[in-house]
Amino acid sequence: MDTVLAIPARRARGGAVRAALAAAALLACAGGARAGLFDDDEARRAILDLRSRIAQLETDKKSHDAQVDQTLQQLQGSLLDLNNQNEQLRQQLAQMRGTNEQLARDLADVQRKQKDVQQGIDDRLKRVEPQQVSLDGKNFTAEPDEVQAYNDATQTLRGGQFDQAAQALSGFLRRYPASGYADSVRYWLGNAQFGMRDFKGAVQTFRAFVAAAPDHPRAPEALLAVANCQIELKDTRGARKTLDDLMKTYPKSEAASAGRDRLASLPR
Repeated sequence: MDTVLAIPARRARGGAVRAALAAAALLACAGGARAGLFDDDEARRAILDLRSRIAQLETDKKSHDAQVDQTLQQLQGSLLDLNNQNEQLRQQLAQMRGTNEQLARDLADVQRKQKDVQQGIDDRLKRVEPQQVSLDGKNFTAEPDEVQAYNDATQTLRGGQFDQAAQALSGFLRRYPASGYADSVRYWLGNAQFGMRDFKGAVQTFRAFVAAAPDHPRAPEALLAVANCQIELKDTRGARKTLDDLMKTYPKSEAASAGRDRLASLPR
């Protein structure tokens, strides 16, 4: 009988256990439902927050794009200003180049005019100031008119106008008797007289030249010219004497060498 009674008791305890298990399961299901509801709220809040962030990002992007566009417009404006400034600088540079070229031309004109003026001044000074002359190994000072007179006379002689040259050279000696040109003028005057076939006059002029300037580089030539004049005058004896003097006085000169040949050709 105890056994019989024990069976219902065990059944009762088993039902209670099952009820408790069922209740626990129910509670567990209820707790799971509450957890699911809580997760959905969090997800909704996360989605809303994400949407808000996306909206903010879009707003920020629009603002940033606007700033970028504004900055780009500013840069484009600055670039345009720089291009305009660059073009202005190019124009100014071109103007400066043109101005510099004009200044260079003006400077060249001024320098040319200055040079002409200076040349004119120098020419005028040459007409009035004494000049340094170097002639036949001799250095001296001569007046401008004196220099011109000598040059004109010798140029006439070179042109073969012996009469005019002789007049000009004689006039020079009368006008400038103490000139540094005097010795050379006598030599050329003797040549002009020889060209005129005024052999007596040439002999006198050449001898006067040698007497006044025995160390002149043309003195040997003058003695040879005297001998030639004497030969033309048929004064063979005088020519021999002159050639002997030439060879004794200037033995190493070219005129002395020519005089030997000339002497050998003279008749005895």
